[in-house]
Amino acid sequence: MADRIEKKNGGSQALPLFRLRPPSPSFSHLVEPSSQWHTAAAEMSVWNYVVTAHKPTSVSHSCIGNFTSPNQLNLIIAKCTRIEIHLLTPQGLQPMLDVPIYGRIATIELFQPHNETQDFLFIATERYKFCVLQWDAEKSELLTRAMGDVSDRIGRPTDNGQIGIIDPDCRLIGLHLYDGLFKVIPFDNKGQLKEAFNIRLEELQVLDIKFLHGCVKPTIVVLYQDNKDARHVKTYEVALKDKDFVEGPWSQNNLDNGAGLLIPVPAPLGGVIIIGEETIVYCNANATFKAIPIKQSIIRAYGRVDPDGSRYLLGDNTGTLHLLVLTHERERVTGLKVEYLGETSIASSISYLDNGVVYVGSRFGDSQLIKLNLQADASGSFVELLERYVNLGPIVDFCVVDLDRQGQGQVVTCSGAFKDGSLRVVRNGIGINEQASVELQGIKGLWSLKSSFNDPYDMYLVVSFISETRFLAMNMEDELEETEIEGFDAQTQTLFCQNAINDLLIQVTANSVRLVSCTSRELVDRWNAPAGFSVNVASANASQVLLATGGGHLVYLEIKEAKLVEVKHAQLEHEISCLDLNPIGENPHFSSLAAVGMWTDISVRIFSLPDLELIRKENLGGEIVPRSVLLCTLEGVMYLLCALGDGNLFSFLLNACTGELTDRKKVSLGTQPISLRTFSSKGTTHVFASSDRPTVIYSSNKKLLYSNVNLKEVNHMCRFNTAAFPDSLAIAKESELSIGTIDDIQKLHIRTIPLNEQARRICHQEQSKTLAFCSFKYNQTSMEESETHFIRLLDHQTFEFLSTYPLDQYECGCSIISCSFSDDNNVYYCVGTAYVLPEENEPTKGRILVFAVEDGRLQLIVEKETKGAVYSLNAFNGKLLAAINQKIQLYKWMLREDGSHELQSECGHHGHILALYTQTRGDFIVVGDLMKSISLLVYKVAFNSLLDTLQQFYFLFQSLHWANYHCFSFGQHEESAIEERARDYNANWMTAVEMLDDEIYIGAENSYNLLTVRKNSDAATDDERARLEVVGEYHLGEFVNKFRHGSLVMRLPDSEMGQIPTVIFGTINGVIGIIASLPHDQYVFLEKLQSSLVKFIKGVGNLSHEQWRSFHNDKKTVEARNFLDGDLIESFLDLSRSKMEEVAKVVGVSVEELSRRVEELTRLH
Repeated sequence: MADRIEKKNGGSQALPLFRLRPPSPSFSHLVEPSSQWHTAAAEMSVWNYVVTAHKPTSVSHSCIGNFTSPNQLNLIIAKCTRIEIHLLTPQGLQPMLDVPIYGRIATIELFQPHNETQDFLFIATERYKFCVLQWDAEKSELLTRAMGDVSDRIGRPTDNGQIGIIDPDCRLIGLHLYDGLFKVIPFDNKGQLKEAFNIRLEELQVLDIKFLHGCVKPTIVVLYQDNKDARHVKTYEVALKDKDFVEGPWSQNNLDNGAGLLIPVPAPLGGVIIIGEETIVYCNANATFKAIPIKQSIIRAYGRVDPDGSRYLLGDNTGTLHLLVLTHERERVTGLKVEYLGETSIASSISYLDNGVVYVGSRFGDSQLIKLNLQADASGSFVELLERYVNLGPIVDFCVVDLDRQGQGQVVTCSGAFKDGSLRVVRNGIGINEQASVELQGIKGLWSLKSSFNDPYDMYLVVSFISETRFLAMNMEDELEETEIEGFDAQTQTLFCQNAINDLLIQVTANSVRLVSCTSRELVDRWNAPAGFSVNVASANASQVLLATGGGHLVYLEIKEAKLVEVKHAQLEHEISCLDLNPIGENPHFSSLAAVGMWTDISVRIFSLPDLELIRKENLGGEIVPRSVLLCTLEGVMYLLCALGDGNLFSFLLNACTGELTDRKKVSLGTQPISLRTFSSKGTTHVFASSDRPTVIYSSNKKLLYSNVNLKEVNHMCRFNTAAFPDSLAIAKESELSIGTIDDIQKLHIRTIPLNEQARRICHQEQSKTLAFCSFKYNQTSMEESETHFIRLLDHQTFEFLSTYPLDQYECGCSIISCSFSDDNNVYYCVGTAYVLPEENEPTKGRILVFAVEDGRLQLIVEKETKGAVYSLNAFNGKLLAAINQKIQLYKWMLREDGSHELQSECGHHGHILALYTQTRGDFIVVGDLMKSISLLVYKVAFNSLLDTLQQFYFLFQSLHWANYHCFSFGQHEESAIEERARDYNANWMTAVEMLDDEIYIGAENSYNLLTVRKNSDAATDDERARLEVVGEYHLGEFVNKFRHGSLVMRLPDSEMGQIPTVIFGTINGVIGIIASLPHDQYVFLEKLQSSLVKFIKGVGNLSHEQWRSFHNDKKTVEARNFLDGDLIESFLDLSRSKMEEVAKVVGVSVEELSRRVEELTRLH
């Protein structure tokens, strides 16, 4: 694997050759590097917190049905460990639910039991758990109708994956989990599941099983391969009373050798379609047999178009979409036709929704929503792309780079496969793409105004300072220039500005409220503050103005017939700190509620308008004054947000009719006062919180989410939507005013660099400002398939291709790093390759290629042949460490007489099955083996002992004449070696390794588990020291391909989380996760929280969290230890206030304190 290793200085120093008295060599050269005392930091690495920064995006299954209501059409998508439920609307797919499943999903099926009006969802997991779910429309949540365990004590798990099917007449569920067995779960008359039983199945190599439609008795059709590799189908009737099979009505022998998929055809046509690599066959019980040849391809995904089963969509391994048509007369199939439709992502699932709209789920590329048109476009395609759903999977490799130099890592992944391969740049937070900026000191407020009330675009930008207000306007050249609005007061600070009804503009200053005509820009009306009073804070909308004039006075004005009319005045007992009357009801120009923040009693109050009656008072507690309040509607849900002077934010659900506030939650967004403003992006309303850590507050699935903005500090913000800068924001910082567009509103921002080929290994080189990656292009002609492999160089900012180095035929890139060598100031890319010859089981030849980047091009400096595949490369104390098949080999960088360089073998270590992954730290090397888990090697440099040297000196001295003394040479002889220091003796098949610190190493293995091992430096015996102690075990449920040290977020030194070391990992399903090493006291606290949450947050389908996270492989199942499930812990923030209080009571802290601590954890990602 390609590894990014920091440049290590040093290595053993060159010793002089001629010395009479040998120098005292450094201690480390004489003895094995001693273990350092356990530091607090080292101890931290034992206790780890695992959390998902980016959820799985690789789609394994999808199905369509009436799940949430008899009249609603739903698309249900499985993404390995999550299910998503979407509603089909005229506007497109609307997300309804996204929930984790405590298991890896093997099967999902929708079915409608007898006497039910809507579908149920059957889910089976890879660890032999199943559940049946129903939608509760009243509570909008999932109900568990049934669940169970279908594992058997004996039985060989199937090689071709689990199969779960449901009889079309809902008489039974069938499962093929073990070779030679078919498990049956019958339904009773009321649709309840009865006890499961097994039926012996003669066919051992089963490729697919489906239920046939329209059969009197439940009938399955089995596609299997015999011991001569021929493929056949056979049918069986399931005799539920006898718990056995009865020979079925028909069979079909000697099918296409590539036959791999069965499609059952609904009644009245019935029968089954058998999809092969070169032919498609239809057959049924009436001896109808129809076949059609197709261009060679592997088809694994299909979607039924018509209820009668006369048309099917087929997706193959090249991303081509075909339409299969069954021509028929009445109830008899007369022929098959296949029509080309177009190109999509490589499909893993296809669901036909309605009106020619199709969902294409993909494991290897982005999933898509497409429309099938009646007419082909210019390229002959009937496929029109409507929407693309980003999929990072499979993440084969990634590197962490700080492209913007903001102290925040961005992950560049090798994602996708075959033609859907790409690089993805993943960064946390929302970016502002600056369009224009100007230096301006001391901005105190910012508002945009339109030239008329119904104008879609903004025209003016009002910029307020401590003693003046300036007006900027868009000119004919789409530039901002200073202008005047005659009716406004420019000689004082503006407190609020707003477009009003009847084409008017509102300006609020300390002395007055002004109403100005949009057309003439002249003063129309004016309200003056009472003598002895001045306006402190103000808010307005299109028809209302609310003012606080000191001494607790609250004044309410309305705009009626171009006049400011004082409607109501109220005297409150304390000073007012902030106001808002943003309309949240049906009328966008009028609010029936006002929110008021108070000094002294630190409260927020809701008043009704126009009578200014107090209808709700909420004490916030503490001593920090509310500085900004906001009434807003996000995704149809009404909220009151209240921001404090210390960077904390309260959120409440608001009942607009009664003013009632519920579901109180508190989050910390920064350390300085926050200012809240709404803005729109792509037609959706969001909230911008300006502070020292600016944040966008948005809603997803009716939940409030917070995403940091990638700016250091923002004092003020307003929307500025102009023709020249559509959907833009104006942003005031300490000394600058800028205008920019905002990224898509999401926590992680992902940029795609399509490659149309598969990237395998990637590496960043800061010195040359480039990225280099190994990739291959899959070429398929009618005659043969081939792969071409490359090393490609990109600019790390623009991702423009700079250079390509093609590898030899059959040669592929296996590893890549950027490193430098001792006594050489240059930085190089080193690439390890393998020659994968068709006749060899394991490569016997490879190369190490050393490239320099010169004028933006890859220059080959050195090449070194190896006796095997170079699976991993590491920089190692100024040298190069390579894992080559079973051996670890160290190379020195040597200068030849002609000035060129070469790699010279120094020493090595045998004893691995296949050394696939290596990591280094100082003189220690951690190796992840294909089968032999993790081992620890140490590099030693030894000198011949002083006694040997003195003896040599004595004998030489005796034999030499004194006259020859000056010719005597006395040197030190350096011998280096790599030795095994310790190993984990468990048989784990490793997929990635990393060193958390000097003592603790983490690994991932192919049963989707994580484990940590510790070097037993302080052990009493040699046997104990030779064993790596397993100190942590955890079932992640994801196949990890890579670990890298780094962080996705800005590490703020003042933050509690700023000092916590983190490792990022990437998985096959597109997950980016974080492993954070915690102090022991924090781990103990969070462990208590986790065990409390398990009782309050039940798994979907009542699946057990404890069983799910237990370390599980073929050899053993043990409880998770020294790992915490961050996803579960952070779901505390989604609980209702009452549930939060119950959890907090068990844990023994206040809700506010618990929320604060969990929110701090969310800042890790």
